[in-house]
Amino acid sequence: MKVHEYQAKEVFREYGIPVPKGGVAETPQEARKVAEEIGGNLWVVKAQIHAGGRGKGGGVKLAKSLDEVEELAGKILGMTLVTHQTGPQGKLVRKVLVEQGLNIEKELYMGMVIDRASERIVMMVSTEGGVEIEKVAAETPEKILKAYIDPLVGMMPYQTRQLAYGLGLTGDLVKKAGRFMLGLYNAFIGKDASLAEINPLVITKEGDLIALDAKMNFDDNALYRHNDIVEMRDLHEEEPLEVEASKYDLNYIKLDGNIGCMVNGAGLAMATMDIIKLYGGEPANFLDVGGAASAERVENAFRILLSDPNVKAVLVNIFGGIVRCDRVANGIAQAAKNLDVKVPIVVRLEGTNSKEGMEILNNSGLSFITAVGMADAAEKVAKAAGVA
Repeated sequence: MKVHEYQAKEVFREYGIPVPKGGVAETPQEARKVAEEIGGNLWVVKAQIHAGGRGKGGGVKLAKSLDEVEELAGKILGMTLVTHQTGPQGKLVRKVLVEQGLNIEKELYMGMVIDRASERIVMMVSTEGGVEIEKVAAETPEKILKAYIDPLVGMMPYQTRQLAYGLGLTGDLVKKAGRFMLGLYNAFIGKDASLAEINPLVITKEGDLIALDAKMNFDDNALYRHNDIVEMRDLHEEEPLEVEASKYDLNYIKLDGNIGCMVNGAGLAMATMDIIKLYGGEPANFLDVGGAASAERVENAFRILLSDPNVKAVLVNIFGGIVRCDRVANGIAQAAKNLDVKVPIVVRLEGTNSKEGMEILNNSGLSFITAVGMADAAEKVAKAAGVA
């Protein structure tokens, strides 16, 4: 689950991580009021969407007067902000974050992710703040310093010192950086985050270390113990079909292709998308119906993937282990009748009761295209979708 920058900074404040004074606004008048409460003579107005690259897209502006704060907020609110992460369709800006302007001396980068290869959380820092970290990793990877954190002992003070010295920090800034890193680690662990990123992390001319930006993602599987994080969810920022699928505990991710996929098991779903591409097709979604593929669950899955107007054909690829193929076949037939499906449906059933499942489909009176094996299924659904 993703949250907005202003929400990530609320988490930072909870863990003692320094952030600029600021507040969120939904109207130009609210933005002006926030700026008045902050005080000073320099403010930043920042669009709040779940995407990076907002500054390049025109979603981050400096204001030198209260009138300018209100004016800029009026321009940013309601705009469709297009960045390299939103795609050409962009995202509608519904909120802005108004913050105090800072006297920036230097920009750094700091981030935390879970490194699955080492099975540890890794903290990364770089002197190349304000630059896309992917670009730094590709062009100058030696400028990214890492510390792998043992889950049994947590982040150690010597690791924070190594990273601070690697950033070229000296004196009191080393101590401040150490407290900052430990705070970020505690926030990451305490809130079951999957990503925390600060780009840029700034050193001010007054000698303070402040998170100018903030990005956090959270593990969906741990949200049951974080009601405060669940309340931060902004459904406007999520794909509507993915929101609908989550109501039925379906693992659905919308893609850009035209072949709908309904599969049981994440690994098989990935393999299914791969073989569709091998045969010239483009998957329209990832959809794992899981092991409990009841008739109702299958019908809901069909309804969601067929709600995508780009879908020209559907591939149902089921391997019956825990799930029984005859139960899935009943669900497929019921869904096709209830939803009055108009697009071709290719079905491959293997495993438990697959023979019985195929008989159900063949006797349903509906025009299913049955397949034997993955290659046969992929070839037939690509042809059904009009792929040459």
